[in-house]
Amino acid sequence: MYSTILKLKPIISLTDQQFVALCQQNPDLKFERSSNGDLIIMPPTGGETGRRNSELNTDFNLWNRRTQLGVVFDSSTCFRLPNGALRSPDVAWVKRSTWEALTPAEREKFPPLCPDFVLELLSPSDALAATQAKMREYLSCGTELGWLINPIDQQVEIYRPDSPIEILNKPQTLNGDRLLPDLELNVAWLWGSN
Repeated sequence: MYSTILKLKPIISLTDQQFVALCQQNPDLKFERSSNGDLIIMPPTGGETGRRNSELNTDFNLWNRRTQLGVVFDSSTCFRLPNGALRSPDVAWVKRSTWEALTPAEREKFPPLCPDFVLELLSPSDALAATQAKMREYLSCGTELGWLINPIDQQVEIYRPDSPIEILNKPQTLNGDRLLPDLELNVAWLWGSN
C-alpha cells in the first residue's frame, strides 16, 4: 500500500486546528500536509520498518543524551515548515537554542520550524521519487543535513544545502558532519536483513 494524496483545494483548505482534529479523529492513520494544502495519507509501517526506525531513533537519542546539543523527535512529530507544509520525518533533530526559542504553546502543537537534521527511512510502501522530493523540501526550508536511507537498494542519499546529493552504496557508518559532532552511526546492520 502506498501513500494517498487528496487534493483539497479549491474545495476546502484545512487550518492547523482542523488538521489536528482530523488526526485525532483518525488515530490509526498518519497524515502529512503538503505546502499547497494536499492531504497525504500514509499507511502504517510494517514490522521491519518499525524496528529499523526504533533502532535509528535509539542511536540518535543516545548520542544526544551524551552531547546535550539538541532535541530528538520520532516519526509521530509533525513540524509546520516555513512553506506551510506539515511534515513528520522518521527521525528529526533540532538545535537546543532553536527549540528553547519556541514558546511553550509552540512546542506543544506542531513546532513551527524545519528540523536542522532529518532522516527518512524508505519503507516498501514509500515512493522513492516522493521521498526525494520531501528531502529537497526540507533543504529548501532550512534543514542543514538530511539522510535518506534506502534499505531496498542498500543506499544512503545525503542532502546538504548548496551541494549535490551524495550517494553512498551500502555504507558501514554515517557521520554527522559538523552539525552533529561525534555522531558516527553504525548502519551496517541495515543491509543484512531486508
